This record gives sequence, structure tokens and C-alpha cells, in this order.
Amino acid sequence: MTEKNKKLIAGNWKMNGVQAALKEIEQIAAKVGDYADKGTFLICPPATLLAGARAVAGDALHIGAQDCHSATSGAFTGDISAQMIADLGGSFVIVGHSERREGHNESNEAVKAKAEAALEQGIKPIICCGETLEQREKGEAIGFVTQQIADSTPDRLSKDGEIAIAYEPIWAIGTGKTASADDVAEMHMALRKTLVDKFGDRGHTIEILYGGSVKPENANTLLHTQDVDGALVGGASLKAESFLGIVAAL
Repeated sequence: MTEKNKKLIAGNWKMNGVQAALKEIEQIAAKVGDYADKGTFLICPPATLLAGARAVAGDALHIGAQDCHSATSGAFTGDISAQMIADLGGSFVIVGHSERREGHNESNEAVKAKAEAALEQGIKPIICCGETLEQREKGEAIGFVTQQIADSTPDRLSKDGEIAIAYEPIWAIGTGKTASADDVAEMHMALRKTLVDKFGDRGHTIEILYGGSVKPENANTLLHTQDVDGALVGGASLKAESFLGIVAAL
């Protein structure tokens, strides 16, 4: 898993990539070891590439999935379980991404169940949260996001750093817009308080990542903002050059 004094840089490929894209993962894996003392590095390709990605990632790069079902197995056509992810060597899974919450009507309770299923298989869930532009403009962002995380996280944790959180303002995902450093710091501080209120001192060991149009040009500012423990990277993770540019900001 990860150490709290290191940043976690995770790439979410979403529904992008065929086998030819594995060369990008191979190139990332060849370089991130140079930054092993500063960070933990992860790529979450589509499920079709999990096995191939694990085969070329080596020891320096973790491979994870973009979602999992809450059940271990069963009649759930098209879904994959945390057990399947673990079987392919995956060590992380993203749950509760806004594109899943909105496009697949996933509730906080469903996200929590997925996170718990991941933990049962020894997989670290990255639990996502974020507000719409309308909610931010109405002054509801902090209340909404902290409640999301309070309701989407497991009731208890068995060890430090067992889960991670990714704050992604929905209005900044794939739009080229990013929240200001002050806005990010304010939200991450509120999330930290929520985690400590729920998990006690263990809440201080949970990484809180920022996501939402993270790229090499803004990574230095974001990664050195208070209470930002890493980044969940979308489009910029699809190419080794841009993902490594973010890593270099460490």
C-alpha cells in the first residue's frame, strides 16, 4: 500500500485504451522508480487491459481497476468483482467516481458497499467525491462533499491508510478548469476533519487526492497545497509523457 509521507499519483484511463496503449504503461513503469522515495504510482486502465498492464508494470507501478461490484460473484452481467481484480494482480480500485454516481445512479450506500468489498480482498479503494458547479455557487459544496464521504466510507478501518479519498469537483473534470489552491485547501481541510471525526487518529493517515484537470502545468501548485496527498489524473494519464510530467512535480 502507500506511506502517508509519500504522495499517491493515480491515473484513471476511463473508457480509453486498447492493447497498443500498454506501451504507455511500460514507459511510465520504466521511469517512476526514479521517484519511489517521493511517491506511490498507479494506473487504472479499463478492465480489458488489467492483466496486460500488470504484466508490463513491474514493481514500481501499481495497477488498479476503475470500479468493482459489491458482491464476490453472481449473476451480474458485465460487472467485475474485487476478487477478480485481485486475481489479476490489481491492488487499488476507484469507487464512487462522479461518472459512476451520475451515469449509473450509484448512491453513497452502494459506493460504501463497493469499498468494503475491495477491503475484503486486500484492495485499497479510492473513494471519490465532488460537487456540481451549481452546488458550489450556492455555497453548498463543503456540506455536500463531506456528507458524501461520511456516508460512502466503511464504518471502521482495521489499519492506517487502508483507504484513500479523491476530491474531484465535477465542474473541473475534463473541462480544463481547476479549483483554486485556496478552494482545494479549504475542501481538503474539511474532508480531513470529517475523516478524523469518523475514524479518530486513523483519519490522519488517509490520503486525500485532488482530481479535476490535473496536468503537468498545474501539478506543482496542486501537489504542494495543504492537505493534498496526491492526485487522481484523468486525460493526462493516457500518455507517459504527460503523466511523468505530473510525477516530476514531486
